[in-house]
Amino acid sequence: MAATTTSAPVYEDASALPSGLAVLTTFPDFLMITEFVFGGLVWILVASSQVPFPLLQGWVMFVSVTFFSFTTMLIFLYCIRGHGGKSIWTAVDAFYHCLAAFFYLSAAVLESYATILLSYTNFYKLYQENIAAVVFAYLATLSYTIHAIFSLIRWKRL
Repeated sequence: MAATTTSAPVYEDASALPSGLAVLTTFPDFLMITEFVFGGLVWILVASSQVPFPLLQGWVMFVSVTFFSFTTMLIFLYCIRGHGGKSIWTAVDAFYHCLAAFFYLSAAVLESYATILLSYTNFYKLYQENIAAVVFAYLATLSYTIHAIFSLIRWKRL
């Protein structure tokens, strides 16, 4: 008599990082798209305007370029399944997004301060570009913060 066994379908662990194109469809990982877009807009807006306060806006450029590049590398790494499904990557993901949220908050505050200082001048177009950069910097901060919170929850489940 032959015994037949049926096995349940194998699903990925809900607490593990997604692989392939699932990165673009799972929460909180699809937030990397908003982080990528908002960070790129901050970078473009600050780079395209005149920089009256190089020390303040230099930090904003450093943060936006650095995390734009790292987010691009993480999206690519997750899409090609380069993390190999190892649990250490959930800790790396949580740490990265916490660090990015903190740095983007500092950049958004400094860009806000530079915009306030700029409001006392007669450069209205430059002021408008900096206001847009402030808004996108805070949106990037919000995206990184939400992603950090849910990455920490995912890391805690392991």
